[in-house]
Amino acid sequence: MKHLGMFCLLAALSFTRTNTLAFAQGAAAPAPATPTPAPNIVAAVDLQISTYERHMVQAAEAMPEDKFNFTPASLNIPGSAYKDVRTFAQLVKHSATVNFRFWTTLAGEKMPENIKSSNGPDELKTKAEIVQFLKDSFIVGHRAARTLTTENVVEQLPLYNSKAARINIALGAVVHDADEYGQIVEYLRMNGITPPASRNSH
Repeated sequence: MKHLGMFCLLAALSFTRTNTLAFAQGAAAPAPATPTPAPNIVAAVDLQISTYERHMVQAAEAMPEDKFNFTPASLNIPGSAYKDVRTFAQLVKHSATVNFRFWTTLAGEKMPENIKSSNGPDELKTKAEIVQFLKDSFIVGHRAARTLTTENVVEQLPLYNSKAARINIALGAVVHDADEYGQIVEYLRMNGITPPASRNSH
């Protein structure tokens, strides 16, 4: 049952690629296809990290620097409830901060000393500094993914005021990124910017 459960987990995290061979008219038969490698938990989790790394970094880079202090509250939309929501800069720094919290825990590393709150370091003000902070958090994420094995994924680690299985910590960070990315997208669109991941999509 243990192996069946792990198989289902890997199947949910990764997509199986199927190779289709096309035969040109008169062409010789191609060599047999190389078998697709079995799913690997490190590769499966790392793929999810890479996906949100690309989406979030590109989205952060798409926002002009003079809009990094934008908050939907400034639009004064009738009936809205945007009071006290984060600025775009705080939203990006918060995303990175949670990444650091989850992934340093998983990797057995220390949190950066300059992180004092859930909105990240106060001294990071410029677009370049904030985007780099986000990029650095994903670097730790890739290191954290490499610590996962089929033997240790359910090992409990301390996280905040509780404990969580290694696999839940890894995926918890990705789920949080998905939530924050959705908010980042809205901030971009409120400023007339199409998120890079949505451009030329079908």
